[in-house]
Amino acid sequence: MADIISLADHRAARLRAPAAGATETPRRRVTFFFDLASPFTYLAVERIDRLFPDARWVPASGEALHRGDPWIDPAARAAADRRARGLHIPLSWPDRPSEGARGAMRAAAHAADCGHAANFVIAASRLAFCGGFDLDDPEVLAEAAAAADLGLEGCLSAARDEGRDGAIEEAGRSLLAAGADRLPAVRVAGHVYAGEQRIAEATMAMRSQAGGRIPHAG
Repeated sequence: MADIISLADHRAARLRAPAAGATETPRRRVTFFFDLASPFTYLAVERIDRLFPDARWVPASGEALHRGDPWIDPAARAAADRRARGLHIPLSWPDRPSEGARGAMRAAAHAADCGHAANFVIAASRLAFCGGFDLDDPEVLAEAAAAADLGLEGCLSAARDEGRDGAIEEAGRSLLAAGADRLPAVRVAGHVYAGEQRIAEATMAMRSQAGGRIPHAG
């Protein structure tokens, strides 16, 4: 059964962790692309953070891959519900669609700039798909910012900054050009593993490069 981690414990563990040495270098070749509007991001983020603690987190527009919002399709929602049950992770859909969670994605880009992407994305995705809250609600974003030790003013300012949209959309288009057809996606040393269910493959690729020093996927 999957465990939902404590953000407070997670932050403390990061502070206790030793600085990465030469044996950790391969992990820095990992990039995790996420879309906060996708329930599969929620289902993936805690494993990604555990398996690839030095990964670069990049917000990418799922609409650029799907050419529209896939979560209005009942079949897509049903697939997410089945996967959540298989992982033993609770999944609650927000009452109101977040229209791509654009404000939250801009805030996530800001969190990444500040080095707080993992904690922000974990908190935000929990609020959306465990709590059923609307991520475009400033009060909900404030909760995610607080959980990630991210300054509220900067977070809310970033959420309103439409100038951030271009980079987020470009990240999605770049993944599409690389052959990805869904998010989240993990890029390991130039190879893209698209979809939450391919985390295990990405982990094996990273283990191969790191000589077996990466934890097994759960």
